[in-house]
Amino acid sequence: MSENMSANQLENKTIDNSVRARMKELTALLDQAARAYYQEDREIMSNMEYDALYDELLALEKETGIVMAGSPTHKVGYEILSELEKVAHDSPMLSLDKTKNPEDLVGWIGDQEGMLSWKMDGLTVVLTYHDGQLEQAVTRGNGTIGEVITNNAKVFKNLPARIPWDGEVVLRGEAIIHYSDFEKLNASIEDVDARYKNPRNLCSGSVRQLNNEITAKRNVYFYAFSLVSAEGREEENSVEANMLWLQDMGFTIVPYVKVKADNIVEEIQHFSDQIKENDFPSDGLVLIYDDIAYGRSLGRTAKFPRNAIAFKWADEEAETRLIEIEWSPSRTGLINPVAIFEPVELEGTTVSRASLHNISIIESLELGEGDQIKVYKANMIIPQVSENLTKSGNYPIADHCPACGGETVIRMENGVKSLYCANPFCSAKKIKLLTHFVGRDAMNIDGLSEATLTKMTDQGYIEELYDIYRLDRYEEGILEMEGFGEKSYRKLIDSIEASRKTQLFRFVYSLGILNVGSSNAKLLCNHFGNSLERIREASVEEMVEIDGIGEVIARSAVDYFANEHNQKVLEKLLEYIIFEQEEVIAEEEKSLNGKTFVITGSVNHFKNRKELKEKVESLGGKVTGSVSAKTDYLINNDNMSSSSKNKKAKELGIPIITEEEFLQMIE
Repeated sequence: MSENMSANQLENKTIDNSVRARMKELTALLDQAARAYYQEDREIMSNMEYDALYDELLALEKETGIVMAGSPTHKVGYEILSELEKVAHDSPMLSLDKTKNPEDLVGWIGDQEGMLSWKMDGLTVVLTYHDGQLEQAVTRGNGTIGEVITNNAKVFKNLPARIPWDGEVVLRGEAIIHYSDFEKLNASIEDVDARYKNPRNLCSGSVRQLNNEITAKRNVYFYAFSLVSAEGREEENSVEANMLWLQDMGFTIVPYVKVKADNIVEEIQHFSDQIKENDFPSDGLVLIYDDIAYGRSLGRTAKFPRNAIAFKWADEEAETRLIEIEWSPSRTGLINPVAIFEPVELEGTTVSRASLHNISIIESLELGEGDQIKVYKANMIIPQVSENLTKSGNYPIADHCPACGGETVIRMENGVKSLYCANPFCSAKKIKLLTHFVGRDAMNIDGLSEATLTKMTDQGYIEELYDIYRLDRYEEGILEMEGFGEKSYRKLIDSIEASRKTQLFRFVYSLGILNVGSSNAKLLCNHFGNSLERIREASVEEMVEIDGIGEVIARSAVDYFANEHNQKVLEKLLEYIIFEQEEVIAEEEKSLNGKTFVITGSVNHFKNRKELKEKVESLGGKVTGSVSAKTDYLINNDNMSSSSKNKKAKELGIPIITEEEFLQMIE
């Protein structure tokens, strides 16, 4: 630093540095929150807190003229994480600028006429029809690159399979799941922890399935909101005309009203009045100029188009008193904090509870018993704590699990503090373990839902995993349980008996070893010659030699088998289990050792791509989801297709082989 720098210059530099530091902090916080919400289906902060931090960052960027790399105010979305084929959009799919003030919309619309419609809360999808047939469906993805979901779109409940138009038609819309279908599906899931958090998360997972049979069962609907292009149709300078044309083509369009400056506030209120009755999820409204040419003339910013704007309702808040924080243990060991407060009226209903998600949120709100807090409903639906007015910050973190009384531990994961039960034999975890053990990919025992397992543990019929194979001792008591008769009891016993003969990797996976999934269990079994004894005796050093097994997984497995209680359970279990004899291929004889494959398209010689993947892995190969320079072969029966994976493979000079060629290779 120059000695001649004045005190004022030094002060300004300090201010600049603190502002920049705050901007970096805000960028990181918002990025983390968005990743958790959109990619991991969890929340680390409330909607209100996110909006406040976003607005603070936007204001600092305007004040300083600086935009940090990766700022959420200038990037549209995140890289997508799945095995679906990816394609680039012809034009970027930008997000919309937003406001919570109806008067802002009055000024924004000016002397123009606009269309006010619901901003539906689902997954944005781009559809392309050619000669009347659906040719391609692509998700919004990160705004530049989307995922191909054509097979899934074909089973959307209200999507026309054919439209009366011969030219190419491209349109955009929102895939959603109605509240009624969402609630019906959740009601059918007995395991409370496994239920879906909201329709948007359920829709995202349903639309991006690799198996469209699952999509079909989820009742996904499509609402069109924009015509991009229609080959052979005379272009009209009206968004409404385009929407009505789409309706004529058989599409369900997003409900809308025409507005001007003099009636827009009144119409916003009409929309607001309908929210409680709507069967579809929404997170605001969209206002777009009806005059297409005028809207285009305004151009766009780096992130927002200027022809449309989003409106979100100012959240109705109520002040109340925090009574306590209830600690709710889950089957994974995570203990979720829930705020219990004096009941208040919000959006027409009485609320007295709101999830706090984790310890980091409790600390950021500085909560304490008896504090005066403000609560609201995010998107007018989900109760959240928005502000703590008294900030006593004295609420103790539970040091014992409410389910088993065991000690708790605080863990920092991805910058978020969460509370866990440290007792490996916690009753809440035990139900989780039992449910996992009987699952389809594990021991595959029908008739033992989580609710049934809970009843049986309460009755003392099941204490450990091996007790499942001794349930016939309690025939009389089980027959008296609700939902059981002679037929269902016999079916259960037969299923238990059938499960005794299984593959070793399924058994290892069924034990519920921390961090050891089905694919890791296969790697362990293959490496150690399908010998359970060798796996049990293996060291961390021996396990990490396996490609795909890191130190965390290895340590979990070694610790599990070293645990005295687990050893006793395992010995008892092995009295009932018969392992199917599998062909053991010596490591040096595995023909695909060191080879990396990518599989795409439909398969003919295997049941599905999963079975083909298992075959590759059994021969020492590795299967990844995307083509890269490290890929050795792309397996695609349609090796002349124009898919992005084929294009990438050709660009990199990677061989594209059919199933027949793959089978010849391994023979």
